[in-house]
Amino acid sequence: MAYTMTAAPAPPVGSQYCVCKVELSICGQNLLDRDVTSKSDPFCVLFMEVNGKWVELDRTETAVNNLNPAFAKKFIIDYHFEEVQKLKFALFDQDKSSTQLYEHDFLGEFSCTLGTIVSSKKITRTLLLGNGKPAGKGMITIAAQELSDNRVITLSMAGRKLDKKDLFGKSDPFLEFYKPGDDGKWMLVHRTEVIKYTLDPVWKPFTVPLVSLCDGDLEKLIKVVCYDYDSDGGHDFIGELQTSVARLCEAQDASPLELECINPKKQKKKKNYKNSGIIIVKSCKITRDFSFLDYILGGCQLMFTVGIDFTASNGNPQEPSSLHYINPLGTNEYLSAIWAVGQIIQDYDSDKMFPALGFGAQLPPDWKVSHEFAINFNPRNPFCSGVEGIVQAYSACLPHIRFYGPTNFSPIINHVARFAAQATQQETASQYFILLIITDGVISDMDETRHAVVQASKLPMSIIIVGVGNADFAAMEFLDGDSRVLRSHTGEEAVRDIVQFVPFRNFRNVPKETLAKAVLAELPQQVVQYFKHQNLPPINSEPA
Repeated sequence: MAYTMTAAPAPPVGSQYCVCKVELSICGQNLLDRDVTSKSDPFCVLFMEVNGKWVELDRTETAVNNLNPAFAKKFIIDYHFEEVQKLKFALFDQDKSSTQLYEHDFLGEFSCTLGTIVSSKKITRTLLLGNGKPAGKGMITIAAQELSDNRVITLSMAGRKLDKKDLFGKSDPFLEFYKPGDDGKWMLVHRTEVIKYTLDPVWKPFTVPLVSLCDGDLEKLIKVVCYDYDSDGGHDFIGELQTSVARLCEAQDASPLELECINPKKQKKKKNYKNSGIIIVKSCKITRDFSFLDYILGGCQLMFTVGIDFTASNGNPQEPSSLHYINPLGTNEYLSAIWAVGQIIQDYDSDKMFPALGFGAQLPPDWKVSHEFAINFNPRNPFCSGVEGIVQAYSACLPHIRFYGPTNFSPIINHVARFAAQATQQETASQYFILLIITDGVISDMDETRHAVVQASKLPMSIIIVGVGNADFAAMEFLDGDSRVLRSHTGEEAVRDIVQFVPFRNFRNVPKETLAKAVLAELPQQVVQYFKHQNLPPINSEPA
C-alpha cells in the first residue's frame, strides 16, 4: 500500500503455520435467466487449484426460481497464510438431477485467492463467462468469517477453612476443573498448583480457552474438585462443587463469589455437617485471544517494502556468473525471492503499491553511493504497482547503476521503521510493515544494523532476509533471534524476534511455494504478538 508521512489516520479497509478454518458465505445478484418458463435455479460450486488443476471442493444447495440467491450452505476451508490458495466460484442453473456439471447451464464464474477474500472480509465481483466477458449483470458476493471461538477465561481462585487432612500439619490443597465429556464422564480440563501447609490457599490466576473449560457454553455445568496433595499420588479428597461459567462470572474484584466445598460422604454421615470449606472465586474475566486472521478480517493492512542488494560482490549483471544475471527464463535468485514473498503479501494490501529500494550502488549522474534509493529512480514516489511492477523496475534499473558497496542494512531498516513509527500514532491495529531484504553477503554495518533491528522490534514491523549465493551467512543467523535474544551494541535487548532469515540455496531444487512457507512461517505470530503487546484489538472486533 502506498504510504506517506501524514498525521491523518488511514481509514480501515476491509501454531507456527497459520492454519485455521474460514467459513465463506455466498450470495448472487442479477444472475442470468436460463429457464424459459421460470427463473434460473442456481447453485454454486467451489473449486481450488491443486497442482495446476481445478479440483471441486463443495457445492451449495439449489435456490429454486431465484436470480438473487443467498445460499444457506457455507463453504469451510482451511486457511494457510503462507500459501497462495486459488479459488473459483462457478454458478450453474440446475436443469436435471445429474451431478455432472456439463448437464447444467453455466451462469458465470469468479476466481481469486482466499487471501484476497479474507483481507477484504467481503467482496462483490462481476461474474464472467468462459470467454472472459461479463455474464450479463450477474454479480457474486463472498463474505469470510473465521470459524473459531477465541474467548479465554481467566480465573483467580482461593479457599477458606478447608478441611485439615494431614495428621501433623495442615492440608496442601489444589483444585481440579472438569467438564462433562461426550461419554457422560467428567473430563479433566485444568489443575492448579499445590499450595503447601494451609487451609486458606490463594492460587495463582490462570487462563484457559473457554472452549476447553465449557465447550463455549456458559450455562454448561462444570465441576471443581479440591484435593490435599500427597507425594505418593494418593491425594486426599477434600470436597467438590458444581457450577457454571455464567455463575463464576458473577465474581467481581470488589465482591468475590463464595461457593461451598462439599464432601458427599461426610454430608451423608454427619447431621450437622455444613461444608468442607469455602472455595472463593476472587475474579472471573472472559476476553478474546485474537488470532492473525482476526486482525486481517478486522482491516489490518500488510505494508510490503523490498530492499535489494546491489553491491559489487554480486558480480557484473551482464555475466552469467552474477547473482543479478537474468537468465533466458527471465529470472534469477533475487527475482525468485521477490515473487515467492510478494505474491502472498500483495493480497493483504488494498492498493498493491509497494516501495522498492536498492542499496550499495553508485547512482547517476554523480555516481555517489546510496544505501536507500528508489529502484524506479523516483525518490518522491518509489512505489511499484504490484509484484510485477517491482520486477519491471528491478530489470529496468540494472543497466543504469554501478554495483559498489559496502553492504549496509541499517539505512533501509530505519527507512521503513520511520513509517512504522508513524503508524503507531493511530493507536489502532490498522497497519503492519514487512521489509524483505535480499542480499548476497556479509553485513558491513553490523552494529548499526543490530541497533536498528532492536529499535524496530518496538514497532509494527517484521524483517525477512533472504540470502542469495553461497556466502557465509552466520551474521544473518545472528540477527534471527530464534535461539537467543538479539542485543544492540549498547546491550539493549530486542523486545521480540522480528527477523526471519533463510538462505535461498536451501530452496533451489524444491517447489517455489516451499520458500514462501519457510520465509513467512513466523510472520502471523509476529503480527499478533506486536498488537497484543500494545493491547490493540482488531479494528472491528466484538466484545467477548
